[in-house]
Amino acid sequence: MPSTKIKNILKTLPDKPGVYQHIDKEGQILYVGKALNLKKRVSSYFNKTIDSGKTAVLVKKIADVKVIVTETEIDALLLENNLIKEYQPRYNINLKDDKSYPWICIKKERFPRIYSLRNLPKDNSEYYGPYASVKVMKTVLELIRQLYPLRTCSYQLTEDNIENGKFKVCLEYHLKNCLGPCEGLQNEEEYNKNVAEARKIIKGKISSVKGLLKDKMVEHAENLQFELAQQYKEKIELVERYQSRSTVVSQNVSNVDVFSAFSDATYGYVNYLKIIEGAVVQSHTLEIKKKLDESDTKLLETAIPYFRDLYKSVTKEILVSEHVNLVLEDVKFFVPQRGEKKSLIDLSIKNGRYYRIERLKNVQIVDPDRHVKRLMDQMKKDLRLSEEPRHIECFDNSNIQGTNPVAACVVFKNGKPSKKDYRHFNIKTVEGPDDFASMEEVIHRRYKRLLDEGSDLPQLIVIDGGKGQLSSALVSLERLGLRGKIAIIGIAKRLEEIYFPNDSIPLYLDKRSETLKVIQQARNEAHRFGITHHRNRRSKGGIKSELESIEGVGPATIKVLLSKLKSVKGIKEASIETLSSHVGNAKGKIIYNHFHQNQKA
Repeated sequence: MPSTKIKNILKTLPDKPGVYQHIDKEGQILYVGKALNLKKRVSSYFNKTIDSGKTAVLVKKIADVKVIVTETEIDALLLENNLIKEYQPRYNINLKDDKSYPWICIKKERFPRIYSLRNLPKDNSEYYGPYASVKVMKTVLELIRQLYPLRTCSYQLTEDNIENGKFKVCLEYHLKNCLGPCEGLQNEEEYNKNVAEARKIIKGKISSVKGLLKDKMVEHAENLQFELAQQYKEKIELVERYQSRSTVVSQNVSNVDVFSAFSDATYGYVNYLKIIEGAVVQSHTLEIKKKLDESDTKLLETAIPYFRDLYKSVTKEILVSEHVNLVLEDVKFFVPQRGEKKSLIDLSIKNGRYYRIERLKNVQIVDPDRHVKRLMDQMKKDLRLSEEPRHIECFDNSNIQGTNPVAACVVFKNGKPSKKDYRHFNIKTVEGPDDFASMEEVIHRRYKRLLDEGSDLPQLIVIDGGKGQLSSALVSLERLGLRGKIAIIGIAKRLEEIYFPNDSIPLYLDKRSETLKVIQQARNEAHRFGITHHRNRRSKGGIKSELESIEGVGPATIKVLLSKLKSVKGIKEASIETLSSHVGNAKGKIIYNHFHQNQKA
């Protein structure tokens, strides 16, 4: 229940847009949020049942609430972003500029240079980026270099310096990569025209560049300047090759921003695609550590203003994977359901998922503890568990036509097989092929022993099978007083559906889910381990029955022979002297005659 102070604050909140700040008893800002209606939004924290544990912790810490009223929701959005950057509250998502990404700079100077850099200085030069892919950035710069001869030197090309002959042309001039403005061999107007065309390429406006080159080519051809026309033709081919390497996604969708979001238990991922003239010119995925189990919608609402500001985007149309409660001036949001725009959303999601896979591979290598923690959090969330399944045990039965029934128990710790803890069971109390009774026996034997030994119990039991096998396992847990103390699920093979106790409706996990992959791996390991043991039993059973068929040969004699000669084949091929040396003359002669008489027959 909120304190008296909070109740009084809630009564006086305005029905206006604005920003609210949750503050703890030490006066520290815990959380900053925006609202279209401050009264409704802030009251919702205290008037409804909170499903998220993290949000519940936040609410318990709130000792005061401060609000700032704004004219519009757009103003609230801008103010929220500024306050988050300034105070970095503990429970807010922190979006930090990644300084490792490169930018393209058009230097503000006479005869501007165009080059890449990573740390942005505070000057009046033009900066484009950041480029999440260095390869893409280098491709853009290489195209500009091949199309337009621009200088790469850092000379101060003032009028006085050029007139006084302070500089001399360098190798780049002789290679025709530069037209020598340092000696006044190229005037500033012509140079700046090339810079303007290069700027268009950086912005992704390839069509206008291509059109201008074609006009020049035609003009030179009409004036019978065929060598110059050929040069422009080669430049057009360069642009077309560059376009073919770009991801051209649509002839009908021109300039739009595309955003998609998805999450796992700990992190959210937002991908941004910048589409210019139907082609992807930028792709950037942001990994966001979730503070309050934020929804995908919340992730989008947080990341969209960040990306728009970072890339200085002014497009009027934004495609999103989820409906967002976001208002931007003169901007329309769409959630496409079909067609080319839906394909753009799918492409964005694909890029985001690829980024996540690469990140997870990297984390698994450089920070395995974080990888395990994230995986355990995800499994806990997906399987609705009360604790992380650090210790999992999976069971499978094996029998062929009811013969030699066995069961296998495999153990996974921190999501990985712990083979030293694997166990197999010979079914003792069940006659014939009865999977349900066999599962009941094995579960009872396994956990009665763990209880008797005082060993650690698993957090999760996985049963290979559907509702029937799961129910049988539950009977044994009930008898041992463990029902409700250990989580248990069943996985059916047909559609990989997950069954929970007392729930007839199965859970279907995404086929790409890491949780499902761990469960499948455990199930497959249990099946492999059980089949191997079953084959060994059948093999040994066949050997034993063949030797037992010899009259006058008992179990003790069979045991001695197998320990010395290793196999039935070894016994068959042994001489009478060898057999007699192990089991005595009388039994040696009986065994030798049995095999050799059968061969003669």
